[in-house]
Amino acid sequence: MQIRPATTNDVLFINDIDATVESADYLHVDRGGEGLDRSWRLARRPLRERVVLNALLSEELTFTLRQITSGADEGLALLAEHDDVPVALMLAQADPVRKTLRLLDLRVDSEHRRQGLATALVFAAVNFAREQQLRAVFAESSTDNFPAAALLTKSGFELSGVDDHRNSNHDLVKEAVTLFWYAPLD
Repeated sequence: MQIRPATTNDVLFINDIDATVESADYLHVDRGGEGLDRSWRLARRPLRERVVLNALLSEELTFTLRQITSGADEGLALLAEHDDVPVALMLAQADPVRKTLRLLDLRVDSEHRRQGLATALVFAAVNFAREQQLRAVFAESSTDNFPAAALLTKSGFELSGVDDHRNSNHDLVKEAVTLFWYAPLD
């Protein structure tokens, strides 16, 4: 297994990584209170049906990957290979104004999970952010992607926010609330 910087040629093969997300659990969000006296409580619960999300790289992320690998934008794109076959990708972009590194995408091929690859890529992002003298690494996940929440928690990220209207006015009902995570570096 080798982890190396991604190149512009690698963009063609990124969607060959089977980044399907499977989860039997989710983080249930209870919202309480009104106005400025609002609170959210999260609890792990089993899903009614196992979630299987096909995670192809969006056009926007593909463009960002091209920009970072070509050097046109600041960031980090790392590719893990096994026998010269791409098996994982981590894409992160620096936000100099906020002095953060935003973790945009992390995908590990289904056949290579549970081997520490995702953890190694997250720690590489944290080390990159430290080298750039940034104050934090920022990530987003969805409550129906419990494996992402577990990885971020294990990697030292703190849950810092909840957006229950990010994708629609019914995210809370759909059990797909957006979670914001920070790994403070100072």
